[in-house]
Amino acid sequence: MTKDIGAAFRALHQPGNPFILANAWDAGSAKMLAALGAQALATTSAGHAFTLGRPDMGRVTRDEALSHAQDIVAATNLPVSGDLENGYGSAPETVAETVRMAAEAGLAGCSIEDTALPDATPYGFELAVERIKAAAAAARALPHDFVLVARADGILNRQYDIEEALRRLHAFVEAGADCLYAPIPRETADLARICREIPAPINALASGPKYTALTRADYAKMGVARISLGSALARVTHQAILDAAKPFLQDGDFSALSHAANGSEIDGMLGS
Repeated sequence: MTKDIGAAFRALHQPGNPFILANAWDAGSAKMLAALGAQALATTSAGHAFTLGRPDMGRVTRDEALSHAQDIVAATNLPVSGDLENGYGSAPETVAETVRMAAEAGLAGCSIEDTALPDATPYGFELAVERIKAAAAAARALPHDFVLVARADGILNRQYDIEEALRRLHAFVEAGADCLYAPIPRETADLARICREIPAPINALASGPKYTALTRADYAKMGVARISLGSALARVTHQAILDAAKPFLQDGDFSALSHAANGSEIDGMLGS
């Protein structure tokens, strides 16, 4: 493992030359993604929640999330960023403590949302900025590098528009965030605008019809620095369960199971 995994992770963030941040939901998926050539990994709050039999949006505790993150970190030698939802509390000091604990868990960085989970309501502007300021101070006080991502989730949650998202992203940069993230703007032109106007690396989410239709080259032209998958890959596996299980449970048709991955190939990836 790189001596300063945070510094190695930071070096991947190059606007206009985006790397793919592959979100894993267990040690097996982490190992497979590493074997397939991923440069860095991230956890996914939704994907993790699904493995626990829970829905997304604040149903996983901080201790559960950080224990899960340690499992992902231990699975490979790649940098791992933690999807730590809203930092597991509203108070700035709680978010700062979450950042410190994330670093202790071996994470190279983490993302913090501006949403008062489990509700979709965003924190007020001033509190949202104070939370990122506290998180950034905690990150900069660490003995090694750590990439802090500030998320403006109001567009995703249909709580505010692109103008408010930009206002928050600008403020989060001033507060000390290293990378900025407004998941799934309504138009791809809005993502391009975010990349033009925000003076920091931008994360884009490859999820939903408009954004999965884009290629890495398309994101590069916009100026994106990294492309994450969120829970999309985890949900691909859930779609596979739906597609295969409905026919055999409802009609006794097992033909979809013929599309299963080769066990020996998977064994090879997990044993590497």
